[in-house]
Amino acid sequence: MREITESDIRRSFVNCSKGEARRLGLPDDLADRPWADLDFLGWRDPGAPGRAYLVAERGDLLIGVALRATSGGARGFTARSMCSLCLTTRTGGGVALMAAGRVREAGRQGDTVGQYLCGDLDCSLYLRGKKETVGSGDLTETLPVEQKIARLRANLDAFLDKITR
Repeated sequence: MREITESDIRRSFVNCSKGEARRLGLPDDLADRPWADLDFLGWRDPGAPGRAYLVAERGDLLIGVALRATSGGARGFTARSMCSLCLTTRTGGGVALMAAGRVREAGRQGDTVGQYLCGDLDCSLYLRGKKETVGSGDLTETLPVEQKIARLRANLDAFLDKITR
């Protein structure tokens, strides 16, 4: 992913108002992000942990979506869940159900799209081996990293399609 600025991020949101986009909390480490290793920029709002944001490149456009993370009960350390984007298996509640309001009339009617995502939205780093999951009992997958990246991007495109249709 190319490096993006605060104003790029705020202009990219498709499922919230311009005022909401102006007020959302951005990550403090934006300049230090490993842009070359990211397929999308994702973060939890530092001031509101139940909110999360995802910004992805689609062609020459940036598409940003506001997400709400569920506050379901904590799962046991041995319980496993899988992220629907990167297919990383996480323990101890490392995967959260996140819902995004749809755009246009469907969004105004309250329609949402939900997906189970890595709670910290660091999918790109997990599948490149730049970050390890807690418990490090990952299932072994034989796909090369390039194919994992292609799969993540296809899954991300499908999720964004559901939100923007």
